[in-house]
Amino acid sequence: MGLFVLTEGGMTVEQQLLSERIQIERKQFFFDFKENPRGRFLKITEDVGGRRDTIIVPSSGLDLFCETIEKAIKWGKDRSGAEDGGTETAS
Repeated sequence: MGLFVLTEGGMTVEQQLLSERIQIERKQFFFDFKENPRGRFLKITEDVGGRRDTIIVPSSGLDLFCETIEKAIKWGKDRSGAEDGGTETAS
């Protein structure tokens, strides 16, 4: 499955390797793992009522990206427990 994308220098081939969509509350998130002549990358798009924001994460940075997200999730879970009357844990 190939997708052709116009660039300033002409035509570039971008191949979609994986595509997933999730909905959280009123937001939709699109996760598209793609490849082009410069390499592989994850394109994450947030759509809220037609307004879209996108970030691109090169495949070389995906492990660090995931580690950072996991830290943020852990921190959020630890804090929500403290707000609900639980005890905070030190990181």
